Amino acid sequence: MKTITVNVSDPIYRDFSIYAKQVGNSASELIRRAMEDYHQRFILRKTSLRNRRPASTGAPLQPIGREDDLLGEMLDASRD
Repeated sequence: MKTITVNVSDPIYRDFSIYAKQVGNSASELIRRAMEDYHQRFILRKTSLRNRRPASTGAPLQPIGREDDLLGEMLDASRD
């Protein structure tokens, strides 16, 4: 493990220290975990469907009515 020096503002470090004590960790452990999370999410880009934002596919082709069975349409193999 590599030891590093990080400059953070006093209010941020104070909040980290207070929260760390509440959860039974050190501020350095929280910062280490934050760096690991950042590494996974942005550097390695390992994402799952749970942490992805939805993408717009545009407006509906036709209005949805009360009688429409959306699940039935999705499961209907003849629509392909």
